[in-house]
Amino acid sequence: MIWAIAAAACAYQALAVIACLRFAWGRVPAGADFRPPVSVLKPIYGLDDGLAPAMESHSKLAWDYELLCGVRSLESPAAALIARFPRARLIECHTQAPNGKVGTLTDLARAARHEVLIVNDADIRVEPDYIERVAALLSDPQVGLVTCLYRADGSTFAARFEALGVSCDFAPSVLVGWLLGMQEFAGGSTLAFRRADLDRIGGFQAIGDYLADDYQLGRRLRALGLKCALSPAIVSTRLGGGWREVWAHQVRWARTIRVSNLAGYATLPITFATLWAVVAAFAGNWMAAAGILGVRMIMALEAGWAILGSRDVRRLWFLIPLRDLFAAGVWAAGLFGRRVTWRGQRLRIDSEGRIRC
Repeated sequence: MIWAIAAAACAYQALAVIACLRFAWGRVPAGADFRPPVSVLKPIYGLDDGLAPAMESHSKLAWDYELLCGVRSLESPAAALIARFPRARLIECHTQAPNGKVGTLTDLARAARHEVLIVNDADIRVEPDYIERVAALLSDPQVGLVTCLYRADGSTFAARFEALGVSCDFAPSVLVGWLLGMQEFAGGSTLAFRRADLDRIGGFQAIGDYLADDYQLGRRLRALGLKCALSPAIVSTRLGGGWREVWAHQVRWARTIRVSNLAGYATLPITFATLWAVVAAFAGNWMAAAGILGVRMIMALEAGWAILGSRDVRRLWFLIPLRDLFAAGVWAAGLFGRRVTWRGQRLRIDSEGRIRC
């Protein structure tokens, strides 16, 4: 049984290599005549190191767009920073929801002037051609949601260690899903959709109870018979905090995935190539261990360095096996419990991912 799982883990890494190559060689439909004005919605929660560079990047987009930033108070430090960017339009948001981000998005969508909406998190940084590379996919009427991959930069060593998992584990798993026709990923890095489709699922209010609001948005749009598309655009985010914050963040993510998609969560051990390499080594099969680990490192470097362009993957590549073992520990912790820490709050989530304070 163990050897079968180890073989499957090795095969998964090889499949991820193929998925990364397919993404690198992919092409976006031209969509040259599809240039609708766009409303970019950014829900803001507090003032962190990533906000200023994110705002700077969103002020230089090559498109007809408006940039709406939602804050809970116009007197907040975050609002003062955003006010320095003439392109941004500050919206004071008052709608309450168990998921405060969704409450903010409800008010931002109401204030938006355009029919195509793009949502991304407060600290997301983008390139000038970002909207073009995302909106082009909405030229297909069968596409209801566009999302994209992201790379993470860390402000502390613990955060850089966490970011290795984003580049070398999470991103390739998304690409494998797309290769196999499982278009379930929808992340806060980018969510682009039409207002008419949002209205058809009941607006943001329909997902205000859920912790994984991005996943729920994608799930409901797919239920309308629409496809989710992956843009070639790659955006950046900023991670911070010490080891305790990293652990809490990762366990929250794991438990949220478990309650949102138990079947998918149960199959994740197949991706733990380093763990199975260690098992093979302890069993005395050093050739198998070296082969599994070798394929894993090839895939990790391809995904993190060649595809996402992460500098930390190039600098800290020797920590990737340790980061893999850390991920296996997080997965085990995520198997149990429904308490998570989110933005300094201790929350309980039910069996469907709804927030129960």
